[in-house]
Amino acid sequence: MERLIDPFARRITYLRVSVTDRCDFRCSYCMDEGTQFLPRADLLSLEELDRLCTAFIGLGVQKLRITGGEPLLRRNVMSLFRALSRHLETGALRELTLTTNGSTLAPHAADLAACGVKRVNVSLDSLRPARFTAITRRGDLATVLAGIAAAKAAGLRVKINTVALRGVNEDELIDLATWAGAEGHDLSFIEVMPVGEMPMTDRAATFLSLAEVRARLSEHLTLSDLPETTGGPARYVRAAETGQRIGFITPLSHGFCDSCNRVRISATGTLYPCLGQEGGTDLRGPLRGSEGDAALLDAIRTAIGRKPRGHDFAYGLSGASGQVGRGMNHTGG
Repeated sequence: MERLIDPFARRITYLRVSVTDRCDFRCSYCMDEGTQFLPRADLLSLEELDRLCTAFIGLGVQKLRITGGEPLLRRNVMSLFRALSRHLETGALRELTLTTNGSTLAPHAADLAACGVKRVNVSLDSLRPARFTAITRRGDLATVLAGIAAAKAAGLRVKINTVALRGVNEDELIDLATWAGAEGHDLSFIEVMPVGEMPMTDRAATFLSLAEVRARLSEHLTLSDLPETTGGPARYVRAAETGQRIGFITPLSHGFCDSCNRVRISATGTLYPCLGQEGGTDLRGPLRGSEGDAALLDAIRTAIGRKPRGHDFAYGLSGASGQVGRGMNHTGG
């Protein structure tokens, strides 16, 4: 099987594919209230997304994550999961996963499990109903918790993703870790990144280094480093008291670019080789320009050949540097 190798000898085995830029939340660190969504006609069809993913799998991608926006808002999205499940059955694809805000997870959980999805990531930044609604500007905590419970009941492993925000939720990060451990969920903390068009002064003010978070957790839990990885950017520890894994995703305080094995595709078919760089490559043109995949495969190889060494994210006294203007809902989470 042909492999994708970038200019820095990193093998690309992990693809994140956005199926929509739409979301029913407006999380304060992620999207502006006035975000304008793309016309549906601009999005790749589900059949085109299947063809695109299949091309990457043929080039050695082993892990595929469906993202958004909120991916479960995409009409008939389960048909894409059912189509992609054939690659799990043949062994060409090792893992098919999903990142969701959990708002509509409950009615889809059993179907996801039936398609071979083994685990899902759910974004959850607070266990306090009023604070959760304030952070998401839309969300209902009870609905998200019901979705998490439905996923667990369907046999899906759940990993909670929590963005650590100074002055916002830093006083309940230990509570979140304790709750996740009691529920049997792994948990990853994430540093807020300078992505999107919102004021960077606000983003810099809420930045909380995960080195500080880990130090606080260590006052309550016995943490030991783990060598294992799920193929993503997190560095994991084990909490002795609960047995859970806790991950730290540190794009700013402790970069992980040297081992980056992933690329992202937007819902419009743009390949972004780096979350923290502006450059992208259009794959929609070659995808639609021919019934065969030769031009598409060439475009993919060319794009991987442009993957940079890393991002330029940083926060300083004057705010953020390395800012990327496109929103996370457009890039794909």
